[in-house]
Amino acid sequence: MKILKKLNPDVAGITPYSPGKPISDVARELGLDPADIIKLASNESALGCSPRAIAAMHETVEQCYVYPDGAAYDLRRKIADRYGVEMDQVLVGNGSNEILELVGHCFMNRNTSTVFSAHSFVVYKLATQLCGARMIEVPMAGGLVHDIEAMVERIEPDTSVLFICNPNNPTGTMISNDTLMSVLPRIPDDVLVVIDEAYSEVALAEMPDTLAYAMDHPNVVICHTFSKGYGLAGLRLGYGIGAAPVIRELRKAGQPFNVNLMAQAAGVAALDDDDFVQRGREVYREARAYIEASCGEMQLDFVRTTTNFMLIDVGDGAAVAQRLLERGVIIRAMVGYGLPQYIRVTFGMPEQNQRFVESLRKIIKHKQQTTKHK
Repeated sequence: MKILKKLNPDVAGITPYSPGKPISDVARELGLDPADIIKLASNESALGCSPRAIAAMHETVEQCYVYPDGAAYDLRRKIADRYGVEMDQVLVGNGSNEILELVGHCFMNRNTSTVFSAHSFVVYKLATQLCGARMIEVPMAGGLVHDIEAMVERIEPDTSVLFICNPNNPTGTMISNDTLMSVLPRIPDDVLVVIDEAYSEVALAEMPDTLAYAMDHPNVVICHTFSKGYGLAGLRLGYGIGAAPVIRELRKAGQPFNVNLMAQAAGVAALDDDDFVQRGREVYREARAYIEASCGEMQLDFVRTTTNFMLIDVGDGAAVAQRLLERGVIIRAMVGYGLPQYIRVTFGMPEQNQRFVESLRKIIKHKQQTTKHK
């Protein structure tokens, strides 16, 4: 097609993000009963949606014929009050992914570079490619943890953005407060540090005090989402907190009415649902203990996680993921993240976790028997 000759070359070179398969697709492709399929692939909330958010959505639904508040005043006010910041330091987006995209529009171009860790959230790479910037991907340290020292050392004069995902997706590992705070002051003031804390609400370890640091350093933006801890992934709602001048510029690049009316109402209500968030953490702690013990029984190595998912070394992640899929269990193979030997499983409710473990156990046992007889 002739028109494709004029396609933006930065877009042409992108490999699209590959999300976890929805239940409907798996049922259709494999001829399975949708009711007999469990999805533990996308790090969604095991508890469903925040009840307070659901109530707010019900109250709002009949008003969805009008445009939402383009400034998202009530939601930004709520976030600002929760964190003790000013409203002009808060930016809301269509998922925290939009915040990352706005960072790209504002701070990346063909004359800049970005620094991020290998085996980290793929959107950092996609945003960099889309804006034509140069990627500096830094290998991880042992244990699949960010080598934050090496990341800072790789900053170059043209570097405009450094991405830190903490806890990291897909490895589940976390940089401690002491480690992070020992390194952040060495980052040049003209490099925007984006600390992606999408998993902070479901973190199973103490989060670093990044907000206090960001309030004293205008080159830091912290990103959060309502998808994980509050169970609102389907609404697409996230936010960033940073210095007012930086947030002002990011807002310029956003679309009008980027956060819909129902999402705004749900977000305001969800921020009061601390009991729901705490209950989620309790479910994930129990799930982690159970799946770790099960991996020990199966003699499978895993990465100790600090959040609501886990990497498990199964030798051939893609093959095992396909076998699980055939059994109606959707998880993620990590080939696209450069970790082909791993699968990533999201923690679910006890019965879902048990279904996953039992299915994995049968697959591993069959694999071991097949290998033995060769």
